[in-house]
Amino acid sequence: DFWKLGEQPLCYLYPCPGPRCCCNSPGQEHGEAAALGLCPRQSPRSLCSPDLTGKVFVFPRESATDHVKLITKLEKPLQNFTLCFRAYSDLSRGYSLFSYNLQGKDNELLVFKHRIGEYSLYIGKTKVTFKVREVFPRPVHICTSWESSTGIAEFWINGEPLVKKGLRQGYSVGAYPRIVLGQEQDSYGGGFDKTQSFVGEIGDLYMWGSVLSPNEIRLVYQGLSFPHPTILDWQALNYEMNGYVVIKPRVWS
Repeated sequence: DFWKLGEQPLCYLYPCPGPRCCCNSPGQEHGEAAALGLCPRQSPRSLCSPDLTGKVFVFPRESATDHVKLITKLEKPLQNFTLCFRAYSDLSRGYSLFSYNLQGKDNELLVFKHRIGEYSLYIGKTKVTFKVREVFPRPVHICTSWESSTGIAEFWINGEPLVKKGLRQGYSVGAYPRIVLGQEQDSYGGGFDKTQSFVGEIGDLYMWGSVLSPNEIRLVYQGLSFPHPTILDWQALNYEMNGYVVIKPRVWS
């Protein structure tokens, strides 16, 4: 049994602080055991800000339950933002990549892939669509930004910009969000539909409350030194895993 050390379950050797587990504690395997339902004290698995460099969230199956909640102390509306992450999936149907909802307001900020080569960015329930020629299946690095003063939205694939679009000029993206990976929210933290669920791997996720310059976006893509993230930081991420989600090393570039 991989979840035991000798004859003792890891849950007893490295007990959770309260009902939950900190993933960068000695009980890392304890968290992996919980993914299979082997640790009764962990539901959900709430983790302390570990450095996830070189790792990914793996969503191994289609479901209406499996997801990761990203936790941020965003207390002021956003006038600008940049969001970057890596993803790898062999799905040909549509799926959510990043879902940001407010109480009573869905699709406040959503990154959705409709089909191969077609992505949409939603701001305040309004969307723009970006098209790109893609090799499928292949890992992808995505950056998207939006500026309230002009309404200009940018979408970058693997360090290359797509055609700029415009939406919601003068709008503010609301604060106190519920942010979910793996599912598209139709309510605040719920309303999941397995036909829109993500199956694959996501990593290197960062979010800023500003629009990064083209050079800065290319630095993020290359994994070089870039501005410190102010909203979400893969190297110090607060999150909560729910259902069958596993953390594994990233073995693709």
